[in-house]
Amino acid sequence: MVKRKKQMGSTFNAFLQEQGIADDTNSLAIKRVIAWQLQEAMRQDGISKNQMAKAMQTSRSQLDRILDPQNNGIQLDTIMKAAHVLGRELRIELV
Repeated sequence: MVKRKKQMGSTFNAFLQEQGIADDTNSLAIKRVIAWQLQEAMRQDGISKNQMAKAMQTSRSQLDRILDPQNNGIQLDTIMKAAHVLGRELRIELV
C-alpha cells in the first residue's frame, strides 16, 4: 500500500490563479500540444511544410505561425483546416 504525502500549500493551479496567469498559461499549453501534434502528424505522413502550406492553400509563413508553440493567437478554423489536411480530427472538450 502506497502512503500519500500530505499536501502542503496550494496547488499549482491555485498559484496560477492567484498570479492571474492561469488562462494565459493554459492557452499556451494547449497551443504547444496542438503544434506538436500537427508536426508529429506531418512527420508520420511524410508531409513537408511546403506541401502542407500548399494543401492548406496558405503561405509557408502562416503555417510557421500555426506550428509555432509560442503563438497562441491562431484561429480555430485554421487549426481545423490543418487537421483536415492531415486526415485528422480536431476535438475540443469542456470539462
